[in-house]
Amino acid sequence: MEPDLTVGAASAGSPTPRFARVVVKVGSSLVTDEGRGLDAAAISRWAAQVAALRGAGCQVLLVSSGAIAEGMKRLGWARRPQEVHELQAAAAVGQMGLAQTYETCFRAQGMPTAQVLLTHADLADRARYLNARSTLLTLLHLGVVPVINENDTVVTDEIKFGDNDTLGALVTNLVEADTLVILTDQRGLFDADPRRVPGATLIAEAVAGDPRLEEVAGGAGSAISRGGMLSKVLAAARAARSGACTVIASGREPDVLLRLAHGEAIGTRLTASTPMRSARKQWLADHLQLKGRVVLDAGAAAALRDQGKSLLPIGVIEVRGEFARGDVVACMDEAGAEIARGLVNYSSAEARLIARRPSAEIAQVLGFIEEPELIHRDNLVLL
Repeated sequence: MEPDLTVGAASAGSPTPRFARVVVKVGSSLVTDEGRGLDAAAISRWAAQVAALRGAGCQVLLVSSGAIAEGMKRLGWARRPQEVHELQAAAAVGQMGLAQTYETCFRAQGMPTAQVLLTHADLADRARYLNARSTLLTLLHLGVVPVINENDTVVTDEIKFGDNDTLGALVTNLVEADTLVILTDQRGLFDADPRRVPGATLIAEAVAGDPRLEEVAGGAGSAISRGGMLSKVLAAARAARSGACTVIASGREPDVLLRLAHGEAIGTRLTASTPMRSARKQWLADHLQLKGRVVLDAGAAAALRDQGKSLLPIGVIEVRGEFARGDVVACMDEAGAEIARGLVNYSSAEARLIARRPSAEIAQVLGFIEEPELIHRDNLVLL
């Protein structure tokens, strides 16, 4: 018998849903009714579904777009601006109504909410990453539904996530959720753009990270939203790094979250081919901005990829960028593909001096030795 996860189901004795902790990302076009203004009725429907999931023992976090779109509506702007300061202003105006609407709709279901605004800098710094993780897990423990958005009022080109699909994947990895649900205005991922190709077929299931998915994902989103189907495919690949699966589905499907919890096939399901990673490995994998890169010879690349070894200086043939000890750097093979990233034990200047040399010569070259490895395997994650 399928679990009873109908809206309004009593919390006592409700069965467990198919996912235990889920991040639900809702796009701007859904939240703002294609830019016409905040859609309180739609948000109320999602709140009712979240309440049913919560009653069945599932922890839910929301990543919601819509602040900039709502700000544009309130400011009378027809098209999304390009200037960062205008985006920040629109976000500041729209965030007030967005938070208030979520609070009102969820309070009607007896659920408290919390607004959480993040930037990439919050997740790039290890201490702030752990603080964000601790805060979100505490909110879940207290029975609060976190409503998360990018902090667009202070974002710059250097720290922005780029779109809330990416933010949804980062949050999925941050809290070690098993599922990311991306609700959009499309039915899912098709093998061609259904708006241009009438015979396009919905891709019901695939493996996240398959490069063929990027080829069929198309380009940018609407004038209201920032992401497109490509950003959702890339977000699924990022979430899969920690073992989470991603579902891309229409937010206009009736009771879509509850039906997914039943195990019903809706939209496109992108599965992970790797097991769950530890939080530390997820943090390393999730770095969007890297301080530098080191290029490895074939032997070193194979040692990392196939044998789980540490990276030694002798395997490095080139050092790119400027970085300090403790920064996260990418490890590239000679073909230019990133195969791993990790916390480096030496600065870029020091790494250039010891590259192609055995570890026994580090002290002789530098006058000191921090570690025999350039990157220890415990501080390295394969991609």
